[in-house]
Amino acid sequence: MGNPVEAFTLSALDGYPLAATLYPAEQDECRLLIASAAGTPQGYYRRFAEFARQQGFTALTLDYRGIGKSHPGDLRGQKMSIMDWANQDLAAAIDYLHDPQRPLYMVGHSLGGHAFGLLPNHAKVAGLYTFGTGAGWHGWMPPLERLRVWTMWQVFAPLIARRKGYLAWRSLGMGEDLPLGAYEQWRRWCSFPRYYLDDPLFPEAADLLAQVTSPIMAANALDDAWALPRSRDAFMPGYLNAPWQVVDIDPQRVSTRKIGHMGYFRSHAEPLWVDALNWFRTL
Repeated sequence: MGNPVEAFTLSALDGYPLAATLYPAEQDECRLLIASAAGTPQGYYRRFAEFARQQGFTALTLDYRGIGKSHPGDLRGQKMSIMDWANQDLAAAIDYLHDPQRPLYMVGHSLGGHAFGLLPNHAKVAGLYTFGTGAGWHGWMPPLERLRVWTMWQVFAPLIARRKGYLAWRSLGMGEDLPLGAYEQWRRWCSFPRYYLDDPLFPEAADLLAQVTSPIMAANALDDAWALPRSRDAFMPGYLNAPWQVVDIDPQRVSTRKIGHMGYFRSHAEPLWVDALNWFRTL
């Protein structure tokens, strides 16, 4: 089984203390960074990390700043953004895991697939397998979800954020509360059909993604209302110099239970984990 699981403090590139957990494999054949979805604490990925280390992958999970055990205590007045999660937090995790003697891979969930192109050190990652990464635009969603998400972004979220000074996500039943900067950035990018690639205030986005050359596999469930394949296919071409492929997941071939946007890392989705780790072995 390898060494015991270790919870520790990882310093982001700017020094912010991040809660992280290392799952050491007995053979330590390769390294694996698990890049969370927005507002999702690292504990959600524990089962997958345990599974990966049993397969010879030393895995690392972390809480982005402001999330889970990396919460500062009060989000009011905190300057934390999605860009920080990528180029400060995830970038530090890559540096921590990187070993020239062992390949380093990354599994992304939703935001994790967006963040890859923003990393200053993505070249250290030999391959990305990302689940549920889409453009985030409500127009790609089924009609009922489209209406619900549009209402959330345009009505409830702004009111709550204005009153609280952060997005009290829990009050919407959506997970962890989000720092104001991260919420505002996410809300803005989700208003564009190609996410941040269409943002006129982020003109360098296309050039950043074009620098990525690592292989990418993007897997999306057919019942993932937040990131249907058409949403993924609107965003992924931004990785124009990376050899990227896609997988459309039929939930009925995986389990009797639905996958949706948050089921990729639940225990019934273990066949998807096998696919991801086997793909890494082909690289």
